[in-house]
Amino acid sequence: MNHSTLTYSPDAPTSGSCIFLIEKNGLDALQPFLSETELTIARDAAEKGLQVACLPRIDGIVWLRILKNRTVDADYLEDLRQKGSKMLPLLKQYKVKNIAVHAPQVEAAKAYAFAEGLALTAYVFGKYFTDASKKELPLDSITVSGPGYSAESIDELNGLVSAVCFARDMVNEPQIFLNSVQFAKEIEQAGERFGFSVDLLEKEKIESLKMGGLLAVNKASAFPPRFAILEWKPEQAKNTAPIILVGKGVVYDTGGLSLKSPEGMELMKCDMGGAAAVVGAMAALSVNKLPLHVIGLIPITDNAVNERAVAPGDIITMYSGTTVEVVNTDAEGRLILADALHYAKKYKPELVIDLATLTGAAVRALGNQAICYMGTADKEIKSQFEQAGMDTYERLVEFPLFREYGEELKSNTADLKNLGSGNAGMITAAKFLEHFTDYPWLHLDIAGVAFLRQAKTYRPKEGTGVGVRLLYHFLKNNY
Repeated sequence: MNHSTLTYSPDAPTSGSCIFLIEKNGLDALQPFLSETELTIARDAAEKGLQVACLPRIDGIVWLRILKNRTVDADYLEDLRQKGSKMLPLLKQYKVKNIAVHAPQVEAAKAYAFAEGLALTAYVFGKYFTDASKKELPLDSITVSGPGYSAESIDELNGLVSAVCFARDMVNEPQIFLNSVQFAKEIEQAGERFGFSVDLLEKEKIESLKMGGLLAVNKASAFPPRFAILEWKPEQAKNTAPIILVGKGVVYDTGGLSLKSPEGMELMKCDMGGAAAVVGAMAALSVNKLPLHVIGLIPITDNAVNERAVAPGDIITMYSGTTVEVVNTDAEGRLILADALHYAKKYKPELVIDLATLTGAAVRALGNQAICYMGTADKEIKSQFEQAGMDTYERLVEFPLFREYGEELKSNTADLKNLGSGNAGMITAAKFLEHFTDYPWLHLDIAGVAFLRQAKTYRPKEGTGVGVRLLYHFLKNNY
């Protein structure tokens, strides 16, 4: 297990360590749980404007987390996730491994956000440490209770946290382990664990389909490509046409012959962050049994360098039949995504969403605060998607797909070239992908948010698992 387990209890904690979530105007609700002395301390802390009070007991530590009297909105829920995250160092200081969170008068959404932030922070990728203590979870379990809360909601949250942490694991794995073949195996195992089906197309099948983008990027690799088809199709699915999620699965990107700098390559184990998000979203949907038919498509390869590598100036034929002049081999993600987007047409989908760590331009535009997105889906879907982004704080900023950007992709020798000018690179990349779609479509460039150099509260250093919560909330709340 790589994260704390979230469980529900119908009963308030009577012993052991616990956190009481309480709003300043609701301190009387603590009377059944605190002694008169403890209640006096709580009131004094609230009057002084303190947010945390610590009450040592013989059998554990009691923390009071005093919240502002605020209505629920996206910003406040994010504040509560961060407050949950900031509790972990206190629990570690007192060597608390199991904690109860009881909210006697706080509405459920607030308590869930607090528990979510705490659980997402208590994640460890300890596989490669030799020091056993660094492999240990800082917190084993979180038990949530409160009037009006439900076991089903906490189980759902636990399933979602599990899916996010699986995606983080995949991004954090080094390429020496997670090559294309191993990543495909990990996806199969995830299907068995969480409950979705997996069909893996091997190189011979990919060649028979003439997926020229995926095959071209894979030419220099020591490992064959894979094309993973994930499916969650419950009997009572609400949608008649499937929703399709497409993820860029470049397990490591050298840039090819358009070689990256050493600094640029340092982070490139994360270049399959889009694929990890798709697997994580499929995991969350299936483990929580959402009644939706959803398909995941993941082209998988690395982008290596040797004498067989595609060279700038080469012309390749895509799965769609479109010819592409490869002017820069470091613009490889769009080549494999294009084949997957064309493959999606066979399903006549209701909506297709692709996710990719695609461009440095996205990072320069928004840093690590938000996701660049573009697409041809209608305004209502975009509005719903942006709301899901606010609800999860995996926020989205839309960029235009003006036709003029497509002019930059005209080639003198082929139907398209794979790179525009140095300006607005996240948009010209999306314009390239748009060519291979004929359905409602959204493109998410997650390059700035999928991998962090420093932790940000409940988003850890390195793989963040971004996209999983966003997709889950969007699909759950709008279909």
